[in-house]
Amino acid sequence: MSDIQIEQQNNHYKIAFNAMASPCEVLLNTRDDSLVNQIAELAVNETRRVENKFSRYQQGNLCWAMNHSEGQSVSIDQECFQLLEYAEQLFELSGGLFDITSGVLRKIWRFQSGEKTPSKDQITAHCRHIGFQKLQFTQTKFIMPKHMEIDFGGIGKEYCVDKVANLITPLCQKSGASFLVNFGGDLIAANFNNTHPPWVVGLENIQQEEAGTSKETNSPNQTCLPKQNKQTVIEVSQGAIATSGSTKRFLEYEGKQYAHILNPKTGYPINGAPRTVTVFAQTCSLAGGMSTLAQLQGSSAEAFLKQSGVKYICSW
Repeated sequence: MSDIQIEQQNNHYKIAFNAMASPCEVLLNTRDDSLVNQIAELAVNETRRVENKFSRYQQGNLCWAMNHSEGQSVSIDQECFQLLEYAEQLFELSGGLFDITSGVLRKIWRFQSGEKTPSKDQITAHCRHIGFQKLQFTQTKFIMPKHMEIDFGGIGKEYCVDKVANLITPLCQKSGASFLVNFGGDLIAANFNNTHPPWVVGLENIQQEEAGTSKETNSPNQTCLPKQNKQTVIEVSQGAIATSGSTKRFLEYEGKQYAHILNPKTGYPINGAPRTVTVFAQTCSLAGGMSTLAQLQGSSAEAFLKQSGVKYICSW
């Protein structure tokens, strides 16, 4: 717990640490010091567990074993099976655009200053090793063809936010505390005390925005709504928010800007997508999945969001 910072700020506590290449924080509106310490331990341990299991950057973990299986069967557990099922749902909903096997393209696309775009031959060669439909898995076994890789990065952080929130909810509910779990801008909030004010959340690089309107009647788990006027902050008491965009990761080469969100069918960056898409939902996984799916639609992102009936903010 030495890498965790706990500090009191006005009417709440802030638990801060780093994980999954992101700053992570849990905000708690409570006066119970022991509750803060208990939640800090739970949040950090669960985050480390998920990262240590599914990160493609770590050697010897489950993700590593799957990516180095060379076409052989790998044993998986129920948690991994459910993540693969969710990835399959996103793959099907997107018409194959959301594909956790497309991470092989990172070997040729490097979104850093001074890098060049890959050649057509390089892209064609790597696209041969992409395709979620090539995977075989059951509740206990996983098989992937040689030269392919999976990357849980597109769903892992949001999944971890939800896992942490589910763990700390009973404690906060019992004590009447409210919380905000925020991992690198993907977040979820819950309020179990009507006297607590909502959390104020800033949205990055919002210049032009439109709030989507749900066709459904608002429920207690759907009260995380964007304000209807143009501004960069919103208030949230209940619900999840996730943002996808290319404001931080992109490549500029020969006068052209390439977004880091890649089309697994072509091997090239998506064209015409909004600079950012922020989605509001009941869970962080749903918000993150929908924001990424929208980005993958390119210039049709907003039409996709409207058809989906989710609440959103687009910045072009």
